[in-house]
Amino acid sequence: MGRAYEVRKASIQKTGAAKAKLYTNYAKEIYLAAKKGSADIESNISLKRLVEKAKREQVPSDIINRAIEKAKGIGGEDYEVVTYEGFGPGASTLIIRTLTDNVNRTVGMVRAAFNKVHKSLGVTNSVAYNYDYLAILSIKSDKFEEIFNALLENGIEPVDFEEEDGEVVITVNPTDHNKTKDVIDALILGVEYELDEEGMYAKDKITLEGEDLELFQRLIGLLDDIDDVTDIYHNVNL
Repeated sequence: MGRAYEVRKASIQKTGAAKAKLYTNYAKEIYLAAKKGSADIESNISLKRLVEKAKREQVPSDIINRAIEKAKGIGGEDYEVVTYEGFGPGASTLIIRTLTDNVNRTVGMVRAAFNKVHKSLGVTNSVAYNYDYLAILSIKSDKFEEIFNALLENGIEPVDFEEEDGEVVITVNPTDHNKTKDVIDALILGVEYELDEEGMYAKDKITLEGEDLELFQRLIGLLDDIDDVTDIYHNVNL
């Protein structure tokens, strides 16, 4: 199979297994999207797509609405996205995405997690050069050829495009993410996305064993426990 299918199978180590953290992360993301652009969902495509995704993950409407209403006010939290790169056990590498209103607090907690497994953070691009920034979408559909042709007709050239057991997996550059969804939405009314992600995907995967694997899993757990951490990307086959 191609890399898109492999990426979908391995996926990324998503945080937010606990509903409370999932809801908090979405509230922050929605607030930031509405604050940076317009609080009107229909005129802010980034906000609209984010709200759609939150609803698919069953985030309560009142949490979504409160975040949008909060963004309409004057002042408020000044959240920013900060990404860290690090070296884990064995030859593992990690990219940690955070959404924070206090960078000093967040970097201190992320660094402490690495220190506890005797590993360290890296400088900018010490890890990221081995990852691709991609958008990956998957849907259940038998319209494999129609979707592919419609994308090409709209000037979108997929990085990867596959079908497996009735599931179409589409990988595109993030700049084409929303446009790709527009094309699919127009072609398949009421389409439901099995996967709808933008993230950093490792160009090559490694396998860890024994103590290295145990330490890596501990590190993932420590990072996942940090409230400001929203996504963890890595190069390890799990």
